[in-house]
Amino acid sequence: MKIYTRTGDTGSTGLFGGPRVSKDDDRIESYGTVDELNSAIGMARAAGVGTAIDAQLDQIQHELFSIGAELATPEPDDHEMRIITTSHVERLERWIDEHERNLPELKHFILPAGHPGSVALHLARSICRRAERRVVTLVRHHETQVSEELIVYLNRLSDLLFVLTRTVNHNAGITEVQWIRPT
Repeated sequence: MKIYTRTGDTGSTGLFGGPRVSKDDDRIESYGTVDELNSAIGMARAAGVGTAIDAQLDQIQHELFSIGAELATPEPDDHEMRIITTSHVERLERWIDEHERNLPELKHFILPAGHPGSVALHLARSICRRAERRVVTLVRHHETQVSEELIVYLNRLSDLLFVLTRTVNHNAGITEVQWIRPT
């Protein structure tokens, strides 16, 4: 299979099991941002986040690839592309709770700083928030059927990524940088 097909040279791309659409279509924006999130998580893993967190992020990357496939499919039920369920969301919540048990209470806003893995996870968190916004835009503007669990998963994933930024810094013995309001 060739990596280039020349079919996208005019600014359109094909959807899985569906028509060709413009490359700036809301659907393309949504799954493209999920792809960007997946890459940012890979960057965080490469920066070193510890074995346990790395294993969690590995699992999440596979799930994000499935989310991208669902979003790239106009009729995901026809192609058995709905993967994310309530159990995936509940697992993210368990991981959040487990990590938070080992962290000091958060009493202030913190800046994206510290360990390279933590900073990379902050970037992933902000991309995750954008991915969530892009999916909501897709649903609102096009009445596209996206599972509620998928949107909840992205929301909870951004929460987990935030907690992981703190965990990586904590495990590395790095003090969080508190936001100080400029005077």
